Amino acid sequence: MTLASSAGAPSGASRSRISNRISAITESATLAVDAKAKALKAEGRPVIGFGAGEPDFPTPEYIVEAAAAACRDPKNHRYSPAGGLPELKEALAAKTARDSGYEVDPSQVLVTNGGKQAVYEAFATIIDPGDEVLLPTPYWTTYPEAIKLAGGVAVEVITDENTGYRVSIEQLDAARTDRTKVLLFCSPSNPTGAVYPPGEVRDIGLWAHQNGIWVVTDEIYEHLTYGDTSFASMPVEVPELASTCLVLNGVAKTYAMTGWRVGWLIGPTDVVKAATNLQSHATSNVANVSQRAALAAVTGDLAAVATMRAAFDRRRHTIVSMLNEIDGVHCPEPQGAFYAYPSVKGVLGRQIAGRTPRTSVELAEVILEEAEVAVVPGEAFGPSGYLRLSYALGDDDLAEGIGRIQRLLG
Repeated sequence: MTLASSAGAPSGASRSRISNRISAITESATLAVDAKAKALKAEGRPVIGFGAGEPDFPTPEYIVEAAAAACRDPKNHRYSPAGGLPELKEALAAKTARDSGYEVDPSQVLVTNGGKQAVYEAFATIIDPGDEVLLPTPYWTTYPEAIKLAGGVAVEVITDENTGYRVSIEQLDAARTDRTKVLLFCSPSNPTGAVYPPGEVRDIGLWAHQNGIWVVTDEIYEHLTYGDTSFASMPVEVPELASTCLVLNGVAKTYAMTGWRVGWLIGPTDVVKAATNLQSHATSNVANVSQRAALAAVTGDLAAVATMRAAFDRRRHTIVSMLNEIDGVHCPEPQGAFYAYPSVKGVLGRQIAGRTPRTSVELAEVILEEAEVAVVPGEAFGPSGYLRLSYALGDDDLAEGIGRIQRLLG
């Protein structure tokens, strides 16, 4: 008798090849759209992509030079502390105080492999199975997947264009249950570009503190606000929240360093220590050369950031104006980040190029196939009826791409 046929032995055919935990994860919609756009370009099609949230600027030269020097230094050819280079952690603590007014100790900082690892480790460290996370919607695509991986339950709190894509305390309170452990907060917002005024940040933070709810706040777009709009950090507005607040950030958006993969998590020392233990088994240290580049970035001045922000601001006005010229499209003016999030509900159900899209997924497909423009449908971020367009691309491509959409949708 073979082992496979022994009594009680499980049949390989009856087992799922992929675990239920991983099977439940969906592909990143933004990266999928970007990959499809690049594949079509490689075939010679003149596709313009509004999918990826990636600045079109090169990483500033002084950062690149710091990385080149780091490559030649043998000390960077070896393992380093799993939680980050001590000098980078010190610099990140100083940068946080400089930019947001939040005073933290280097022991409260964990350097991660990009912002996504910071998101995952934040939830993995403080969430137990069945814990609920209040998730203002529209949300960045990674948030609900990281919550699921941690065993948590994402509770969507819906906002729309009529509320400026900002959630109210009344909505949060209505969604709160005895299982609620965390509020995810993102301002400036991906995907909508919404920015909460300091007073609203303070009120929401106080509500969370009074109800014993942790806050995970994503501040990666802190430097990208426009006009009179200002960024406000929740643990600065509500200092008493610091013991139950995790701050997520990274160099990707501010310094045009998406490919360098350096993010960080700031929080109470016990949480940071636990998350560092997790990282020590998952990836160990972030690549030393990338850490040295990040060190140069966060200790340098913000001149390059100001240049990029001015370009994004110009493009912001262009894309909003052009989108609002399309019948059936309503695009609120984003106050931060580099995304436009128009409602296309007035377009759905209309015949376009011989087709009648009923959802924003179907509309995005028509736009890609007929206008050769890649956009991300609202279903990737919550309800249907919306599109996300990144305006972190060149001015000429932006005008041409939106022009094609205008011509297609009439």
